[in-house]
Amino acid sequence: MGKLRDRMIEEMKLRNFSQATQESYLYAVSRLAKYHNKSPDQLGKQDIRAFLVHLTMERKISPNSMTGYCSALRFFYNQTLGWEETELFIAPRKKTSVLPEVFSAEEVVRLLGAARGLKQRVLLMTAYSAGLRVSELVNLKITDIDAARMTLRVQQGKGGKDRYTILSQNLLVELRQYWKRYRPSIWLFPNRAKNGPLSTNEAWHIYNQAKKRAGLKKGRGIHSLRACFATHLLEAGVDLRSIQFLMGHTSILSTQRYLRLRPHNVDSAVSPLDLLNLSH
Repeated sequence: MGKLRDRMIEEMKLRNFSQATQESYLYAVSRLAKYHNKSPDQLGKQDIRAFLVHLTMERKISPNSMTGYCSALRFFYNQTLGWEETELFIAPRKKTSVLPEVFSAEEVVRLLGAARGLKQRVLLMTAYSAGLRVSELVNLKITDIDAARMTLRVQQGKGGKDRYTILSQNLLVELRQYWKRYRPSIWLFPNRAKNGPLSTNEAWHIYNQAKKRAGLKKGRGIHSLRACFATHLLEAGVDLRSIQFLMGHTSILSTQRYLRLRPHNVDSAVSPLDLLNLSH
């Protein structure tokens, strides 16, 4: 799929798609090709339909995930291959608002303790302690850490917006140990070749392996740590507007979507990682 992949990437870049969107679209098309063991340009609409039925009936993916697959396949066939819209027959689906499953504080401790090694532990701690999206997590750079102000800079988050979020005291201690051992130069979490950031798929794999070793059943993806960040801050009395800012939500409705609201006012926010008992 080399040339097709390049064409698809070119079309996405022309439309200023984020890196995370590009990766998710490429992943969806690669899954389709792998399912049929054929190049995707050799498939017909019945093949596409069979794949979507497989995702729904056998893999039982969520409606929101199905929407992502449909968007990716629609883009590939309409924009990259130039199919007419009527040829595809992928019906648009409305996203559903589903509250994510949230770990308790004790379960977060179990998850972090089950990480295999310092590098994986620090990655999961960073995701939880700062409330980061997975794309934001893997694209962190060393220069984004501001120990003087105790902040993490998130560059080009969702919607192409920069923001600052909390740098946990506990995380800073771990980050210093991590840096002494691995000496990352540009990316905080580089890939194996050290010529770019870790992929989002690898971050998902690290999370899933730790969750499995911890014996945790809920929390379907690494995004659950972001939901834990928001929920645990709310439970600690942090007001919703502060959480909205820290998470980078444009609208407070996005924050309300998965938080059980109990408005409180506090002067400042503290990372939930600093509320855990991490003694070991």
